Amino acid sequence: MSSSAPTKAPAPEQPGAGPAHGALDRFFRISERGSTLSREVRGGLATFFAMAYIIVLNPIILGSAKDMYGHQLDNGQLVTATALTAALTTLLMGVIGNVPIALASGLGVNSVVALQLAPRMSWPDAMGMVVLAGFVVMLLVATGLRERVMNAVPQGLRKAISIGIGLFIMLIGLVDAGFVSRIPDAAHTTVPLQLGGDGHLDGWPVLVFVAGVLLTFALIVRKVSGAILISIVVMTIAAVIIEAVAKVPSWGLTAPKWPGNPVASPDFGLVGQVSLFGGFGKVGLLTGVLFVFTVLLSCFFDAMGTIMGVSEEAKLTDGEGQMPGINKVLFVDGLAVAAGGASSSSATTAFVESTAGVGEGARTGLANVVTGGLFAAALFLTPVATMVPSQAATPALVAVGFLILAGSVKEIDWADYTIAIPAFVTMLMMPFTYSITNGIGMGFVTFVVLRLAAGRGREVPAALYAVAAVFAFYYLMPALGLT
Repeated sequence: MSSSAPTKAPAPEQPGAGPAHGALDRFFRISERGSTLSREVRGGLATFFAMAYIIVLNPIILGSAKDMYGHQLDNGQLVTATALTAALTTLLMGVIGNVPIALASGLGVNSVVALQLAPRMSWPDAMGMVVLAGFVVMLLVATGLRERVMNAVPQGLRKAISIGIGLFIMLIGLVDAGFVSRIPDAAHTTVPLQLGGDGHLDGWPVLVFVAGVLLTFALIVRKVSGAILISIVVMTIAAVIIEAVAKVPSWGLTAPKWPGNPVASPDFGLVGQVSLFGGFGKVGLLTGVLFVFTVLLSCFFDAMGTIMGVSEEAKLTDGEGQMPGINKVLFVDGLAVAAGGASSSSATTAFVESTAGVGEGARTGLANVVTGGLFAAALFLTPVATMVPSQAATPALVAVGFLILAGSVKEIDWADYTIAIPAFVTMLMMPFTYSITNGIGMGFVTFVVLRLAAGRGREVPAALYAVAAVFAFYYLMPALGLT
């Protein structure tokens, strides 16, 4: 990020808001990383509000699908499972990994579980395969393979992954806010997106989003401490007032209404409903292994890209672009995948929305403690947690996307086409295919091919050859009839 970005040089704290002291400061190394208690708290709040939508969205994705017996998962139980797993894994990442990287049910992999696995087996069977994928991830961490793969990625591609994530989360923000939308296939057009819902910006929700984006950027330009969180709170209040006065027909997933009963009892009925190997009896050994591989691939590289991107922006990497203590972070991430399956909330993974907290100055796991605590509270206060409309939270994603781009794009060696072209492919394929994994995979394959074409194959680490081969096989699976 640029020197003016909050993630690189947060605005000075107000008098009296100095660094945290005592055991808390020593444990999380708050002062050592140039942060303060207030920044960590603000960062944790910003991250939670930026990703709280998953409490609503994950149950919608999983709950709308049926398994081979026609069974559907209960929405209330899915809300509980989603919030519970996010709370526990985010807290673990904060305490064990000491990084401001929050976790929750992964978008993309939950669609794989709902649309590819569940229709071929029972829900417990499908979730069992997610648990197995988590075990494999932890095994890869224990053997050091996952860290070797991450360390083998060239610096230019690391920056491209960060930029791709920035563009991706910006697009997520635009789509979730309704600022842009998919043009239906019935329109017979080659243009995939349009402004608003019908080619125009219309309605109060989009106005709230636009005002939120402008407010966030104005606060950043003014170097106001807490710019992102201030914008989220102000626009949520504005949305609540607008809804009360204008009775807006639809805000999307969450409506900004103060709930009549803010407290709801959690339902843990789905926790532990898992069959580890039952799915193999339904689909056979080869197909079952491929299903586990598909979940593994998505979890492995989505998390890898997010961890690399967030750690770069939080300045947690050393001069070689590597993060000390990365194995702890990777192990918790693998454990989170298994935990997601065990709770029937689908694989849990690192969230790119953590950059919203980093944008507020978060540098340690204390921010995760705040975020995880809020997810735990959401178990009982789901109506309150989900009253923040996406139009109030997503301006943070647009702003952070810009800050990542501004700070990283100049650090890529654009004169070396063997790194510039793969970087170009990586950063664009993430938003264009709506997948971090696809951006990483296509960038790796392109990098290996171009280095070989330039006669520089010896410069490519063996780990990248292996990963590129795995991705190439993955992309060829449909043509080979293996999906």
